[in-house]
Amino acid sequence: MAEADQRPIGSGFDRNSTAREVLTGIDLTGRNYIVTGGYSGIGLETVRALVEAGASVTVPARSPEAAREALAGLANVEVATMDLADLESVRAFARSWRDGGRPLHGLINNAGVMACPLARVGPGWESQFAICHLGHFELARELESSLKAADGPRVIALSSTAHVMSDVHWDDPHFLRHDYDKWQAYGQAKTADALFALGLDRRWAADGVRAFSVHPGGIFTPLQRHLSDDEMVALGWKNPDGSLSERAMAMLKTPEQGAATTIWALTSPRLDGMGGLYCEDCDVAQLADETSQRYQHVRPWACSEQGAERLWTMSERMIAEA
Repeated sequence: MAEADQRPIGSGFDRNSTAREVLTGIDLTGRNYIVTGGYSGIGLETVRALVEAGASVTVPARSPEAAREALAGLANVEVATMDLADLESVRAFARSWRDGGRPLHGLINNAGVMACPLARVGPGWESQFAICHLGHFELARELESSLKAADGPRVIALSSTAHVMSDVHWDDPHFLRHDYDKWQAYGQAKTADALFALGLDRRWAADGVRAFSVHPGGIFTPLQRHLSDDEMVALGWKNPDGSLSERAMAMLKTPEQGAATTIWALTSPRLDGMGGLYCEDCDVAQLADETSQRYQHVRPWACSEQGAERLWTMSERMIAEA
């Protein structure tokens, strides 16, 4: 069972480690990576750390002009056009990558949207589930041959502590028959990201592809753009005057720290031979129990092999019927 493997391995790093620190002594020269959402927030720090270690990085973006501006000055970075809400756009990007003939050493599914008003994309899919999960699901499937052509490839799915809010709404994931709740929608999308990594790992490990899901920690980035100041005050993140609350300051990471667990899961030799695990604070996360705090550890539904299989089958069906 995947749950039984969910325990820290003593990585030597912690919540304060930065992406650069976990890459100490690791040379990524000649290795190719794709980072969705790699031009803002922790995605930008992920790209910066990778190229500083010698990697070549491609950043597919819905707004390529904005991406080029944000990434200006970084060597060995390419920007391409892709919209995760549009599967034909996803397929076109992947086809272009495959046609280039390069092996893909790492796919980092970093892009996402959080707690937004109800919006529908594609054939009526709820946007958070569609963008955070289904778009990345199809991207990985389209890049399967490029990943399997690489030496030691890994796929990283950005999950979140928000997974504690909701398992997948299995009977109605797109909120067609029950009232929409933006936090339930975000929670199920982040659970789906974790289950996706587990499902992919179980399918492709025999071909050398391993996958991990990651909770980066709390970081203020453009991901919060759909939340008003009043909402963030109610959540305890901000004071009424708009400044960060004492609670938030104690919990928040810098973007450099927020990118660290992604980079660790992507590159650490300590994870060789492992996969399908949920990681936080630069280590494998502990399986939650009755003593776990709200913002730590992984809940059983996000590391369930049965759930991972169910999600994979459901996602394939959704895309086939789109």
